[in-house]
Amino acid sequence: MDEILDVSLEMRDYIVSAGAESLSTCMQCGLCTNLCPWRLVHGEVSESFNIRKMQRQAQLGLDGFDEEEVLFACVTCGMCQVNCPREVKIIDNVRAMRSTTAEAGFIPKILKPVVSSVRSNGNPWMGAQDKRAEWQEGLDIPAFTEDSEYLLYVCCNSCYDPRGKKIAKSVVTLLQKAGVNFGVLTAEEKCCGESIRKLGDEELFQKLAASNISLFNGKGVKKIITTSPHCLETFKKEYPEFGGEFEVIHYSELLSNLMKEGKLSFNAELAKRVTFHDPCYLGRHNQVFDSPRELLQAVPGIELVEMERNKMQSLCCAGGGARVWAEVAVGERFSELRITDAVDKKADILVTACPYCVTMLVDACAGMEKGDVLKVMEMSELLSAAL
Repeated sequence: MDEILDVSLEMRDYIVSAGAESLSTCMQCGLCTNLCPWRLVHGEVSESFNIRKMQRQAQLGLDGFDEEEVLFACVTCGMCQVNCPREVKIIDNVRAMRSTTAEAGFIPKILKPVVSSVRSNGNPWMGAQDKRAEWQEGLDIPAFTEDSEYLLYVCCNSCYDPRGKKIAKSVVTLLQKAGVNFGVLTAEEKCCGESIRKLGDEELFQKLAASNISLFNGKGVKKIITTSPHCLETFKKEYPEFGGEFEVIHYSELLSNLMKEGKLSFNAELAKRVTFHDPCYLGRHNQVFDSPRELLQAVPGIELVEMERNKMQSLCCAGGGARVWAEVAVGERFSELRITDAVDKKADILVTACPYCVTMLVDACAGMEKGDVLKVMEMSELLSAAL
């Protein structure tokens, strides 16, 4: 006898009201599932998560979409969304589905300290607010004033993570070398809220946004440079909804433009075979593909080679959608596939331009014991070494 399913239109309507306006547009063609990076690995999460099925369950208000290993598996890489024939806003739908449980406090155990840290410290890395600007030690960085052209916003990862701090310092070195008029407000800022919104805590995200927007507007900020593509996405596309109208640019775009104007050049030769990993939120989400490659190709001695999965087809590192904090078994990590892609191209250095990608790729490279043949670097580190 066929199972009788309990359809809840009330639940469906609630999900739609939470931001899944395009949910009913999905015609269940299954292309999203075929393109999902979870199909490239085998394991518990891969077996549980099916984005087509998840959306169908939400369309009908059926139980199942809210199971933890299903609901919080999406990495928001955008591969499904940019290829959807009906232009369904799949990431918004996922975020809305997550909000049905996250706002009630039911989130994965591993993410609870992250949310608590954001509420108490203004960042997800368990760092005290009064230590947010410690990465600046030893650097001569001016505070943002009304005379500053740009605000440099350094993501939380690079404010607190020892590895990430190196990225922030390298970006500063490059901006100063190019003569950029910028300042910082690091000690007063909060997390941009990108991961918090992706995991479904809309109320907390809006509090973070309101705090930053009030700070930026009060200081007269017009232009923002970001070190992270996730901050770029949030400030550029989501803050305007709440009154945050700023001109936002990732550091790679700005440096590429300055290089073309003759304000930045690289003189130290680096005779290495280099490949570039396109971060999802820089490439697929914001269409920034050329700038990083132009910068790398300007370094004397570099041989830039492309991995098979690049630009719009780039393989996600699995750090998006708040999954940078997830625990994934060895053999089930997209980042391991990415290390293999780079090694197959006989690259000496795998370069990316996102703190989350660096975290995921460094861990994968170490776990696969490939450190003897491949080095993972954030692009600003490589470029600053070539000045």
